Amino acid sequence: MSVKFNLISDSTCDLSVEESQRMGISIIPFSYTEAGKPDGGFHGVDDQFQSRTPHEFYQAIRDGASPMTSQPSPLAFDEAFRAALDTGLPSVVFSISSGLSGGYNGAVGALDRLKEELGKDDLPIYIIDSGMATVPMRLLIEEAVRMRDEGAEAKEVYDWAMEARFFVQTLFMVDSLDTLQRGGRIPKSVAFVAGTLDAKPLLNVGTDGTLGFVGVTRGRTKGLKRLAKFYTEDRDDSAHGPIVSVGGADCPEEVDRLIEMLKKANPDARIIVSNIGPTIGCHVGPGMVACSFWGADRRLGKSKSRK
Repeated sequence: MSVKFNLISDSTCDLSVEESQRMGISIIPFSYTEAGKPDGGFHGVDDQFQSRTPHEFYQAIRDGASPMTSQPSPLAFDEAFRAALDTGLPSVVFSISSGLSGGYNGAVGALDRLKEELGKDDLPIYIIDSGMATVPMRLLIEEAVRMRDEGAEAKEVYDWAMEARFFVQTLFMVDSLDTLQRGGRIPKSVAFVAGTLDAKPLLNVGTDGTLGFVGVTRGRTKGLKRLAKFYTEDRDDSAHGPIVSVGGADCPEEVDRLIEMLKKANPDARIIVSNIGPTIGCHVGPGMVACSFWGADRRLGKSKSRK
């Protein structure tokens, strides 16, 4: 069966090159630059860890680098959208949450300019504000690929994703809130309180697409158990099956431990694993571990394990 639309995502989906090629997804990269290093640090695009390994990237942060990110340029969006239109097929575009980055607004602005240039108000490019990024965003994309391969239309997938994004449950642990606070993603007061407790912060993504501070755990082992408990108590496999998205920022041993816990909780679970890429890694720092899965509608505000 021939597909009826293109799939595009910005690089915050954290698919590897092999995965994006296998799944037939075009990637529009963010870029980043490092500061705080005598040699000036690395400057380049988020190329899905082709230029550097995850360990090299995160070790640079441990060694004092303070990387900063930039959303795709107007030219990058323009080139991607023109290439998509040249295929003669509609396109569905997944974007990082507008509550975390200006990437979504950049994509919409580029599309508006293209419409004006071509004199068309109805170019078949559907841009989704995912309300998330990286590990939870992966769940939306996995299902969109399945729908595309089974013959769904672009508008059908767009409408589905705009509703389905509220059913993705996410909890993640970071080593500290310092990098998030420096980037303005977490209030300074929250970062200060979490730091004084000498504990590992837990965060989620709200329905408005911004980060929320859930609490802390004493030590990373307890944090991993909290993530597994969250999955055990809040999952709902009825719509999409037992799929779990897990990711780590240069902490493979802890990701493996979390996977063991998840498998123990549900031996039938299909677990997909991502390396947290440079764009998100610039803000969360090394040591982030995340767990996402399908659950109840987050707009209802019900979650057992966040009490």
